Amino acid sequence: MGIQDIIEGKKQWRAHVARVKALPPDYQIVYKEMQRYLFKVGPVDLTEGNLLSEIVDFFEQGAASGKGVLELIGDDVAAFCDGLIEGSPTYADLYQESLREQSGTAEK
Repeated sequence: MGIQDIIEGKKQWRAHVARVKALPPDYQIVYKEMQRYLFKVGPVDLTEGNLLSEIVDFFEQGAASGKGVLELIGDDVAAFCDGLIEGSPTYADLYQESLREQSGTAEK
């Protein structure tokens, strides 16, 4: 990754953050909770994909139609996030696999 790639990535991230800040306050709160959750347990390729941008797109559409954020995603933010990443390898999966490998090595 070259310097130009890093600079472009920062520009894209700043534009993304600006879009989040333009959302209504309740959407911003829920987005930040979703982001925190996804960075903690989310898919391994989260930073390489478009998931966060797609969430902002979805929220922008919901806000434009006058819906509250919980009308869009429901009361359980974590369950909504889990549905988004279902089938994608997560850091939690990698951790579980490493534990299985360690316990398998310890038994031998």
